[in-house]
Amino acid sequence: MAKILVNDGMEASGAQMLRDAGHELEMTKVPQENLVAELGNYDAIFVRSATQVRQEHIDAAPNLKLIGRGGVGLDNIDVDYAKSKGIEVVNTPAASSDSVAELAIAHMFALARNVAAANVTMRKGEWNKKAYKGFELAGKTLGVVGFGRIGQSLARKAIALGMRVVAYDVIDVKTDLPVQMKALEDVLGEADLVSLHVPNKNALTIDAGLLAKMKDGAYIINCARGGVIDEAALMDALNSGKIAGAGLDTFDNEPTPNADLVNHPKVSVTPHIGAATGEAQLRVGTELATKVANFFAGKGAVA
Repeated sequence: MAKILVNDGMEASGAQMLRDAGHELEMTKVPQENLVAELGNYDAIFVRSATQVRQEHIDAAPNLKLIGRGGVGLDNIDVDYAKSKGIEVVNTPAASSDSVAELAIAHMFALARNVAAANVTMRKGEWNKKAYKGFELAGKTLGVVGFGRIGQSLARKAIALGMRVVAYDVIDVKTDLPVQMKALEDVLGEADLVSLHVPNKNALTIDAGLLAKMKDGAYIINCARGGVIDEAALMDALNSGKIAGAGLDTFDNEPTPNADLVNHPKVSVTPHIGAATGEAQLRVGTELATKVANFFAGKGAVA
């Protein structure tokens, strides 16, 4: 039986799976500043994006055997250090793919039809019908940067909407989808809309130089991780008109992102809710619980 700290919450059915397997779960969140003092009492910790598990936490937890991340990215965990200490690290890379892809589509529609701007002005009592001339996604070219599970899910949905899709990935991705794999600069230069699906800013940062390679008047979507876009460079590109608009779900300095960027009239924003659907949370909880139960039962766990 393992004692598990579920620090950022977990879907009820997944938690029950672990209890049924004989594990003890602590569901009360330990504040980040208290984690060093508390983590030594547990065999495992579950986090999402809010809790950081760094070297100092690992060093303070000699009984720790497993770190579970409910989600795709692992940038809030010192993975290599944990593994060097013999600690298993698992995540749920497939569980939220469709939910994140659908949010990217939602931002694309919001930008194409001026939904965010119209919502704000109508709530002020304005009726700016003639100001909001939009465009159809059908017939436009979507550039997908990062063609893993989420990128491919997005491509399927975009193709169904009548979009042409070009994509870039650092590895040679094999796909049956009618998608052209291209160099990054070619994807940026051809796409009317670019959607980012890379794991973190260490994999790629869209800086001023890469923004300059985008088509004039293109749109950019980030439902990946904060830091994947240089926010200062993005502000400059929005203000100059080089970039016509941005849809952003992730930011630097979450949960207090740059207010000027959040309130920019050319930006559609959401507070890092890519995986926040009932369906995704159910899959996350089940997938994580299965991996953890298998690990403590001696069956291994696949990250």
